[in-house]
Amino acid sequence: MKAWILAAICLLSLGGCASEYLISTTDGQLLTTDNKPELDEDTGMLRFEDSEGREQQIPQAQVKQIIER
Repeated sequence: MKAWILAAICLLSLGGCASEYLISTTDGQLLTTDNKPELDEDTGMLRFEDSEGREQQIPQAQVKQIIER
């Protein structure tokens, strides 16, 4: 019984660490990602995984703001 309670507490604490990010673009789009977007300094592209699990890239110049929720 105690092991079950410990497992539940661990699972809940891991869920609290997840952050969602909103990427606001210069043309007014709002893109969401569960992982922190990463900038590829060689290409100037911001890389992130969209809500469907696909990797996406947009030019840094098109990013207006990144907000962590």
